[in-house]
Order: sequence, then C-alpha cells, then structure tokens
Amino acid sequence: MKHNTVPFRTTPEQEQKLLAVIEAHKDQDGAVIPVLHEAQEIYGYLPEEVQKIIAEKLGVPLAEVYGIVTFYTQFSLYPKGEYKIGVCLGTACYVKGSGEILEKVKELLGIDVGECTPDGRFSIDATRCIGACGLAPVITVNDDVYGRLTPDDVEDILKKYQ
Repeated sequence: MKHNTVPFRTTPEQEQKLLAVIEAHKDQDGAVIPVLHEAQEIYGYLPEEVQKIIAEKLGVPLAEVYGIVTFYTQFSLYPKGEYKIGVCLGTACYVKGSGEILEKVKELLGIDVGECTPDGRFSIDATRCIGACGLAPVITVNDDVYGRLTPDDVEDILKKYQ
C-alpha cells in the first residue's frame, strides 16, 4: 500500500484559490471533476485534506470525491517531486529490462511507485510507452530522456539531480 511520505502543507493563498474555484463551480452539474482538476493545479496533487474540503463545500460524499480521484489516472493522491522520474513499462522497454531499472530506482530512492521522497526532490511513476522504443529501456527525469539503460546506469543518472 502506497503512503504519502511528504506531510501536507498549504498556504493561505492556496486555500483562497481552492475556495474561489469551488465557489465558481458549486452550482454546476458535475462540478466535482472540474474542481478536482483546478485543485490539482493549485496543490500539485489531491491529498485527503483537499478532498474533504471539496466534498464538504460541494455537498457531496467524500467517498464520491475519492472514487473519482482514484478512478481517473490524471489525478494523483500523492505529491510529485521536483524531479519526476518516469520508468517506461511499455512492451519494448519491459522486454529489454525496464522492470529491473524500476527496481533499482526504487532501491536507490527508498520509495515506491507513486511516492515522493521525504525531501520532495524525487517521485517515481511507472509509465506506458513514451514513443522511444528504439532506445529501450527508457526512463525520463522531467523532460530529460535516458535510453539503452542497465540497472548500473541508474545511480549516475540520479546523481545529476542531487
């Protein structure tokens, strides 16, 4: 089971933005999804604390909000790091060893897929094909693409961002 490794923090500005978003949508049918999108823009993810505010202010059950957040892949329950690592698990990458690359990233950072390091620097996501099959196996760090990797390459790549 994934867990949030970074404590939730908010600012008065973020709270004001969230409440303004909710107010702008509260009388619309199907307001939950657009509010969630904008809330994720504000916070970078949708922690339980934010989901509770949305549910309460829109007058919908928290279970409904949580169900939407966990159903749609564009929503995240966990914060993303300053450096977002994506390990491609598409077919070409997987058959060329991306599973081992993923295990090495997890081992070196001490976190699992979907989690963020306690310092907020790194997060890991398992991705689908990114269209770089000729470079398989591939990882991305934000917009940087690294290909033809072995598990031994991972440590040097991560050092570039530390």
